[in-house]
Amino acid sequence: MARNREALLLLLDVGPSMHSVLPETEKVCSMLVQKKLMYNKYDEVGIVLFGTKETDNDLTKEVGGYQHVVVLRNIKVVDGDLVEVLQELPRGTNDGDFLDAIIIGMDLLIKKYGETNKGKKRLCLITNALCPVKDPYEGTKEDQVTTIAKQMTVHGMKMESIVVRCLTGDSKNRTVQFHFMGLFETRNISPVTIFKGDLEISSKLRIKVRVYKKTSEEKLPTLKKYSDKAPPSDITATHEVKVDYEYKSIEDHGKVVPPDQRIKGYRYGPQIVPISSAEWDAVKFKPEKGVKLLGFTDSSNILRHYYMKDVNIFLAEPGNTRAIAAVSSLARAMKEMNKVAIVRCVWRQGQSNVVVGVLTPNVSEKDNIPDSFYFNVLPFAEDVREFQFPSFSNFPASWQPNEQQQEAADNLVKMLDLTLPGKGEALQPDFTPNPVLQRFYHHLELKSKHPDSAVPPLDETLKKITEPDVELLGKNKSVIDSFRRCFELKENPKIKKSRRLLREKMSGSIDRESNADISAQPLPFERVASLNRNQSCSMISSSHLCKFCQEKNLNGFCQYLVSKDLTLISKIEAIDSEVTDDEARSFLVKSETKVE
Repeated sequence: MARNREALLLLLDVGPSMHSVLPETEKVCSMLVQKKLMYNKYDEVGIVLFGTKETDNDLTKEVGGYQHVVVLRNIKVVDGDLVEVLQELPRGTNDGDFLDAIIIGMDLLIKKYGETNKGKKRLCLITNALCPVKDPYEGTKEDQVTTIAKQMTVHGMKMESIVVRCLTGDSKNRTVQFHFMGLFETRNISPVTIFKGDLEISSKLRIKVRVYKKTSEEKLPTLKKYSDKAPPSDITATHEVKVDYEYKSIEDHGKVVPPDQRIKGYRYGPQIVPISSAEWDAVKFKPEKGVKLLGFTDSSNILRHYYMKDVNIFLAEPGNTRAIAAVSSLARAMKEMNKVAIVRCVWRQGQSNVVVGVLTPNVSEKDNIPDSFYFNVLPFAEDVREFQFPSFSNFPASWQPNEQQQEAADNLVKMLDLTLPGKGEALQPDFTPNPVLQRFYHHLELKSKHPDSAVPPLDETLKKITEPDVELLGKNKSVIDSFRRCFELKENPKIKKSRRLLREKMSGSIDRESNADISAQPLPFERVASLNRNQSCSMISSSHLCKFCQEKNLNGFCQYLVSKDLTLISKIEAIDSEVTDDEARSFLVKSETKVE
C-alpha cells in the first residue's frame, strides 16, 4: 500500500438489535465510499459483519470459534460495487460478539500489510454493544482487551467505535442519524507545511516555528470535462478534454500571434494601455519572507467574526527544545494575561501579498502535546463590511418598544438557542454533515449507474438540518404567537402615497401636453422619472422608449422630452461618446416625425 493510501476495515453489527438502525448504517457507509471514490480513489476498504446467521472467516477455519462473523468483502481498492454492497446489508439473526469482529479485522490487516504503513490502517466499529461478550479461553475479558490494544499499537492500527444508544423517540433517532452522517464528514489530509522559519518577536529574539493548516473548508470537487469520443474498447483512453486558445491579429484574422509577441492590455477609459511582464515585475511589490510580531492586545478586542479564511496552527520546530520552551512560555503568559498577538506574515519568498493575523494561545493539557498558537487571518480596512443601524434612542417615543415588546423579542431570541438544557447542542459541528456535499455525492452515485437520472429529493435526515426544527417550533408556538401579536406589520402610508403621487404627476404632465390617455401605461414613465439624465439618455439612445411611443401611439412623450431639452449625450458632454452635437439635436426631431 502506498504511503498516502489508507486501509479501512468496517466492522458492522447486523444482529437483530441493530436492524432498526441499519438503514442509517448503510447510508453513511456508502457515502464514505462515495467520498473515497472522489477524493481517495486508491484507498482500500474491507467489510466484516457480525451477528450473522452464517460464519465465514479465516480464524474459524484455522483455530475454531469466532462464530457468526462473516468477511463480506476482503480489503481491496474502493469501487462502485462496494457502494452497492453497503446499500444492501444482510440482516443477521444472531447476537454478535464485537471483540470477535475486532480480532478478525486485525487478523485481516496483519495478513495483508504486516507492520508496514503505521497510522494508515484503521478499524471502524459500529454497534449498540447490547449483546454480551463471550469469556475468552484464557484469562479475563480485561486481559483480552489489553492484549488487543497492545497488538494494535505494535502494528500501527487505529480504531474508532460508534456505539448506538437510545433509539426510542423521533428526536433521539434524529440525533443518532446526525452522528452517523457526520461520522465520515471530515476528511483527514496529510499535514503540509505552510511556513518554516522564524517567528520574529524582536530584532534580538526569534523562535523557530512551523505553520500547518489546522482546518480547511470542504468544497465540491473539481469537475473536469469528459469526452465520450474514445471507443469503449480502448482501456488506455483518458477521456480528457484539452482546450487550446489561439490569439489572432486584428488586421489579419488568419494570422496567429505567437506567445512571445503578445502583451497584456488594460482598459483606461476609452484607451487600452499595454503593459509588459517586465514592467509588471518592476513595479510588483515583493515582500521578504517572514513572520513578525506587530504587538499584543486584549483578546476582547479581536472578535470572532473578524476571522477570515481557514485556521492555521503555529508549532515550535520539532526536536528544538529551546523553541518548544519559548513557544510554551509565550503561550502561557499570553493566556494568563488574556492577550493575543498581532503578526505580519509572508509565507514564502516571492509572495505578492502580506497577511495580517492574530495568534491565539493554545495551551495543552497533556504532557506529550506541546503548546502552540492558533492563527486566524484578520481583515484589512477595505475588507470590513460595517452595517450602521440607527439606535432606538434616536426614534420618537411612539416608536420605542414597550416592556411587553421587549420581553417578546427576548423570548424569541432565547427560543432560537440550539443548546437545550440537559440535551446538549442540537446540531454539533463535528456530527452535522454538509447537506450540499452529501446530496452531491448521492446524485453522483445515481448518475454513475443511470446517466439520465434526475436530481433526487432531499434526504429526510438532511431535511432536518436545512429546515426549521418542527419539534422546537411546536414547543415554542406560544413564544412565536406572542411576538407576532406584539409586532404587527403594517404598510407605510407615506411610501404608498409618494408612489401614487409620482404616478399621477408623470401621467398628468404628459396628458396635458399630448392629450393622450396613458394612465393605463404608467410603468415605463415611472422608470424614466427615477433615472438620472445620463441613464435616461442611454435608454433613449437605444431607441427603446421611442419604439414604445410608436407602438402605443404616445407621440406626446417625445414632445415632452423636447420641451425639457433632453437629447443624446454628445461628444461635448462626454469624450467617449460617438454622437456629434448635430446628431444629438436632431435625434428627437427625427423620432417625433416618425411618431407623427
